[in-house]
Amino acid sequence: MVDQQRRPRPPATPTPAYDPAAEAGWVDAPPRMGFFTDTSVCIGCKACEVACKEWNGVPSAGLDLLGMSYDNTGALTANSWRHVAFVEQPRPATSASGPEPAPTGGLSTAGSSTTAGSTEFLGMPAAGPPGRTGSADGRSDFRWLMMSDVCKHCTQAGCLDVCPTGALFRTEFGTVVVQEDICNGCGYCVSACPYGVIDRRAGDGRAWKCTLCYDRIGAGLTPACAQACPTESIQYGPLDELRERAAARVATLHERGVPEARLYGHDPNDGVGGDGAFFLLLDEPEVYGLPPDPQVTTRDLPKMWRRAGLAALAMTAAAVAAFLGGKR
Repeated sequence: MVDQQRRPRPPATPTPAYDPAAEAGWVDAPPRMGFFTDTSVCIGCKACEVACKEWNGVPSAGLDLLGMSYDNTGALTANSWRHVAFVEQPRPATSASGPEPAPTGGLSTAGSSTTAGSTEFLGMPAAGPPGRTGSADGRSDFRWLMMSDVCKHCTQAGCLDVCPTGALFRTEFGTVVVQEDICNGCGYCVSACPYGVIDRRAGDGRAWKCTLCYDRIGAGLTPACAQACPTESIQYGPLDELRERAAARVATLHERGVPEARLYGHDPNDGVGGDGAFFLLLDEPEVYGLPPDPQVTTRDLPKMWRRAGLAALAMTAAAVAAFLGGKR
């Protein structure tokens, strides 16, 4: 899968800023590319899931009724490289300070004294849904949180560190790709991923995950999922530009009265060195099934090896001392 004419070579000098492609040995690498997923405009259409499967030839994962609203894939797997999560989140329609403000532009009941531009809950002409009493008093409401999840293409990728065959490699765009013809199905990468993204395919045994459409971006095209997204919730481009765009979007949402908007995976100083695919969320990461503080699983390997070496030396010294003492 790697172009023989562009095979990475060991870097001669360290780069001033951490660039995963340069650190992997790519010479004159292009800007690092990635995804910015704005969940505030995701409509849950799953066009990204379909486009990913069609372009990459990903097998069907089946239409499983999981009992989780409209989510029929459940998680990222070897057969689902994009996963649109549907989180049905209860939100009370009343609070101690009174009813939540209603959206503008609605209708009101005949003879009501509602102000212009306000709305009044009309109830149902017959038996209403559970919890609907005909007024906002005591009524519960909910909102949908939707997010198209994907491999994060970490700056410090644990899966890449533990692969014994070199099946996983860092591309010139800074992404992480599995070469299926080299993968031996050992599964080390599965347990090394702090996000639980990478997975082995049943009946195949090899590891599969998002490639960020390496074949398409190498030809100057947009990844299939971003190309198919009708609301531009999934945005593709140079990572530095995406981070600036994301920060501006968060500021805009805060100005519009959405203080809970925050970025996830954008910080180069987090436990994985920042993600190549990051998100704008409208609630805590755990609500979306994301770890709140991901850490690269190979972070402590040097310390572990040093301690193991010291323990081995201590055991050897103890054995030698016991042997020499027993001869006296």
